[in-house]
Amino acid sequence: MTATTRNPIRIGQLTIRFLLEADATAGALAAFDFAVPSEAKVMAAHSHDAYDETVYGVVGALTWTVDGDEVQVGPGEVLFIPRGAVHKFENRGDGEAVAYAVVTPGMLGPDFFREVAAVVDAAVGPPNLAAIGEVMRRHGLTPAK
Repeated sequence: MTATTRNPIRIGQLTIRFLLEADATAGALAAFDFAVPSEAKVMAAHSHDAYDETVYGVVGALTWTVDGDEVQVGPGEVLFIPRGAVHKFENRGDGEAVAYAVVTPGMLGPDFFREVAAVVDAAVGPPNLAAIGEVMRRHGLTPAK
């Protein structure tokens, strides 16, 4: 199978690029890479209702907090985030961090990121967190309280 979406999606400082969408894998998985500049604003803590996420570090390191435990994921390291686990990440390093993510089953697609980007891009000041929360819930993510 070939990649179905190669155009980058930008949400603020983040760049997401889908490598495989669910329709290319009969719904088995979705795969994307994402680049996170140092000190970038990132997605709020959340959980996934019906899918797992596996993250593989490529460049730099991301600090993940999963159910209250911190773990750094650097090049060649992998992190499994089971459905229901509350998680977030940040880049505390000096340079950009890049990682791959695989979502199983493939219930998360580029539309989620495009919708969040539209909310962020429409903001004059800080983004509308309630609107982002609505987008998250529509795509199977639950914002942490």
